[in-house]
Amino acid sequence: MPCRVRIVHHAAWLTAVVLARAACAGGQEGPGYADLSLEELANIEITSVSKQAEPLAAAPASVYIITADEIRRSGSRSLPEALRLAPNLQVARVRGGTYAISARGFNNAIGNKLLVLIDGRTVYTPLFSGVNWDTQFVMLEDVERIEVISGPGATLWGANAVNGVINVITRRAAQTSGWLAAGSVGNRDDALDLRYGAALGADGAVRVYATGLRREHTVQGNGLPQKDGWTSGQLGFRADWARGRDTFTVQGDRYRATSDDGPLGPVRNSGANLLARWSRALDQGGELRVQAYLDQVRRDDPLVLNDAVETADLELSHAFSPGAGHKILWGAGYRHAHDEVESHRTAFSPFVWVFVPARRALQWRNLFAQDEIALTPALSATLGLKAETNIYTGLEYLPSARLAWKTDAFGLVWGALSRAVRAPARLDREFQLFSEPPGRAPIPIIKGGPDFVSEVAQVAELGYRAQPSARLSWAVTGYYSDYDKLRSGQRPPAFVQNMMYGSTWGVEAWGSYQAAPDWRLGASLVTLHEDIKLRPGSLDPTGPSALGNDPRLQWSLRSSWNFLGSGTLDLALRHVGPLPKPAVPAYTALDLRLAWRLRRGLEVALSGQNLCGTAHREFGPADSGSVIPAAVAVQLVWTP
Repeated sequence: MPCRVRIVHHAAWLTAVVLARAACAGGQEGPGYADLSLEELANIEITSVSKQAEPLAAAPASVYIITADEIRRSGSRSLPEALRLAPNLQVARVRGGTYAISARGFNNAIGNKLLVLIDGRTVYTPLFSGVNWDTQFVMLEDVERIEVISGPGATLWGANAVNGVINVITRRAAQTSGWLAAGSVGNRDDALDLRYGAALGADGAVRVYATGLRREHTVQGNGLPQKDGWTSGQLGFRADWARGRDTFTVQGDRYRATSDDGPLGPVRNSGANLLARWSRALDQGGELRVQAYLDQVRRDDPLVLNDAVETADLELSHAFSPGAGHKILWGAGYRHAHDEVESHRTAFSPFVWVFVPARRALQWRNLFAQDEIALTPALSATLGLKAETNIYTGLEYLPSARLAWKTDAFGLVWGALSRAVRAPARLDREFQLFSEPPGRAPIPIIKGGPDFVSEVAQVAELGYRAQPSARLSWAVTGYYSDYDKLRSGQRPPAFVQNMMYGSTWGVEAWGSYQAAPDWRLGASLVTLHEDIKLRPGSLDPTGPSALGNDPRLQWSLRSSWNFLGSGTLDLALRHVGPLPKPAVPAYTALDLRLAWRLRRGLEVALSGQNLCGTAHREFGPADSGSVIPAAVAVQLVWTP
């Protein structure tokens, strides 16, 4: 059945459900909406914009909050799938566990302009400055919220926060006491989550958890199976204490994942991390915070290379008010990473990937300061600067200026000017590729980028956020980004260069409407225009398409309804426009979740993704790109 016809059928079905809901409302009092009200959402405190707690309604940035309730009601079983809930992100599934995720363009499987944090721990790899999404096994049941900022965040978060910041924040241990067991079985994946939380003395709490996921392989457009199925598992804990003005957190995770067998065996991922954070509340709303973490990641790919990274990170921040009208935040940080790459030479491929040197010690140092100035009761300015060093380009300056005007009790106009950089990674400077024909000397194809410098973005933003009534809220942002020194190459034997430049601009808009106490509607629209060019003298054979593949338009419609006191029904219709090169047709997908609380502490749910039309590609070429089919699963959640 064509997708448009299916949409009509689903719309008719939804209309019938709505009429049934209205009929039921006449005979009984409707239940309250399970999630936060729109007023509560506007006042939810976020930390990613200014590194200090502030209400969402006052944040001068394009920020969307994915709440715990949204995640639960979406039926998502992995972090990348949950990120589809943020309208200001482009999320495309490349293969079984591989995703391309970006904000405001430049989307590819090794996206390097988006900074991702999990409870304050940076998870991008220094190998290519991107995220291995197939190793981020967050237990979604424990997530409190995900703060998604589109636009630069470099002044506070540093290099790589060029086009956006994703900050995953889990619940405090005291919020997850007792047992939880959640399991799902489906035609595309199976998942199991277990967690137990308890008090820890008079002032603390602790939780331990285990999560596992089995994901089926995808198929190519020609029907041949991809060897991209995954089996993963993760164990972890979090402990929190609060005594007087002091709070202390210790948390850690250990994970392991294995792919389906390839020509030489499976790809294996493993890793562990340990984080400690202490903070003290000071007078007049100030705070002193120290955070440190250790992170170890290993990826073994028998067809390409093995990579092992060990990272140690330390950060200090201090917030205080020196006088009326000023809120100052300053801090410093140091990160050390040791990266070791082991290359493979196999009979299955004439190519050899190497990094020279194979072992590299990497260091980053930073010092930042920001002052939020109350110019009038309704007008404030935020000025910030970060100075950060790396071993490749030395000192980088990352300034920003933001202005926020509270027009009335319901609206906020804000604007921002920012400079951000994407510092070189090992892939830019030290990656080399050779061809080894039988009986012949190696032929160089890529010979690294010894002169590669930081990519630079200068961004202007203008936004408006409003809640004109208790039932309606919306936000719109327009932006213009000017890029220089973008990554490029040349014909073999190639060096990685900085010979591309250009601009992107677009609009991000979304809103929510509380149609009834138990029924909420949402909509979003995002446009993106790109004009990227090669500089004179460049011999790059691929051009701007090598930087990413992005839709010019995407939109979504959502409906969340509570019915009969124990049931919830969630529908999400999302559309992604065509990708230019390689060409990927536009697609429209319907996601659905129907859940019923059988009794207190026991819920059963039926969920489906990609229910509209036939299977579709989301990324990659037609001959080898994965086709994403419909997925249906049954989930049971037990909290005794």
